Formats: sequence, C-alpha cells, structure tokens
Amino acid sequence: RSHIALIHKDADGDFGVSLPEFKEVVTAGTDLADARRMAEEALLLHVDGMLEDGEAVPEPSRLETAADQHHPS
Repeated sequence: RSHIALIHKDADGDFGVSLPEFKEVVTAGTDLADARRMAEEALLLHVDGMLEDGEAVPEPSRLETAADQHHPS
C-alpha cells in the first residue's frame, strides 16, 4: 500500500516530510532521497507500533483528501 507524503522545503532548511494519514509521523532529510528514506523508515516504525498495539492502520487516501487533511479550509 502507498500512503501520501507531503514534502516541503524552507529556504534555509532540510526537506520536511509529513504524512496526512499519520499525523504523528513527521521527519526530514537533507535532500529529497534522504527525506524519502527517512519517511519510509518513520512510517514503518509507526505502523509496526500500531500493529503491536492492535490499532487499525488507515487505508491510503486520495491526494485531494490528504491535501484537505493537511491544510483544512
């Protein structure tokens, strides 16, 4: 399953990554490849914890829905 990751970059900072379906998962990387690796690792660790706790893992959402969750109007 593929979940949506939103990547942003500040002028003087790293590439930040957030996952709208997993509000607890926030990470960063020094470049796009590093940000992607860090996001994958953070998501896997988080999902493993959810499964250990018996929590349901959310289904992937559509891009439009994820964008609304990240930036509510």
